[in-house]
Amino acid sequence: MSDILIVGGGIIGMLTARELSLAGMSVTIVDQSEAGHESSWAGGGIISPLYPWRYSAPVSALAKWGQAFYPELIAEINSETGLDAELLQNGLLILDDEQKAALAWAEKWQSSLQVIDSNKVYELEPELSQTIMADKKAIWMPDIRQVRNPRLVKATKKYLLKQGVKFLEQTKVTGFIKKANKVLGITSSVGDIAADKILVAGGAWSADLLKKMNIHVAVEPVKGQMILFKSEPGKIKRIILSQDRYVIPRKDGRVLVGSTLEHTGFDKTTTVSAREELMLEAFRMVPCLKEAEIEHHWAGLRPGSINGIPYICPVPEVDGLYLNTGHYRNGVVLGPASARLAADLILNRQPILELSMYGFNRA
Repeated sequence: MSDILIVGGGIIGMLTARELSLAGMSVTIVDQSEAGHESSWAGGGIISPLYPWRYSAPVSALAKWGQAFYPELIAEINSETGLDAELLQNGLLILDDEQKAALAWAEKWQSSLQVIDSNKVYELEPELSQTIMADKKAIWMPDIRQVRNPRLVKATKKYLLKQGVKFLEQTKVTGFIKKANKVLGITSSVGDIAADKILVAGGAWSADLLKKMNIHVAVEPVKGQMILFKSEPGKIKRIILSQDRYVIPRKDGRVLVGSTLEHTGFDKTTTVSAREELMLEAFRMVPCLKEAEIEHHWAGLRPGSINGIPYICPVPEVDGLYLNTGHYRNGVVLGPASARLAADLILNRQPILELSMYGFNRA
């Protein structure tokens, strides 16, 4: 029997498993499909919230901690596995007129952010549309990194297996075993699994899992569709954000463009209308993509929560049951700090951040 079961094998569950394993706990991850192949696989991998000033302090605090920790985390995983998650610092260009809010946020959070003119914008990204700026100013965040998230989850899984973390994949949790106010394990498609502690990190599926214990948490699936172009390496240099759509250039020339926000339940089907809308947005920002082939079009389900603030907390009146879920669009950037904070909670350590901000009944 493991010391703790983590229900959900996405980036949140896996990074929390890393923290607990390093602290000496035996950990088993249970996933209904293949670990890391839902929202963690589908997203863009920008290590920053989009328009970070639109978020409240609880999100900014997690993001700031995680951004500082990422180089160390990636180096550790790469050293142990030899797998490169392609951590790349190529900065974020934001073309929307939100300079006042951005500068105020940057001063508060001591974040590197500049307001630049169109000449500087085109110096940073020559492939940007020549008409999109029209002598406007833009926001430049030079320290923003990206990671190739499918490679990150693959490398993290390999790392955890080397550390002795167990994976039970293709295993659906059907209920929780409970005596009085204490969880004792789970019921699943492969039988009962005992554990002293259980962490629910099931992303968009977390609320459905908790309903099995008549526990209601405000997390719902929010579909996001993306498309992938095959371009030339180095053709597009910067992450670009405009009108809630982004362009992310990878090292090998692939370019991600996303993403939609759709409240369609657990439906992950892609649509022609979304594909066409994302294509037009890509061409509006970076016209050279008209010459590039579209390789792939997919959708993922984000765990939407109130104001995008995750739940990192014990479940009230259920001893041994914890949550680390509801990261909405920001699982990759919030993952490291969320994992450390969840481990602090479970291990009764001094927390890195104020836990009440992420509580079950927070204001």
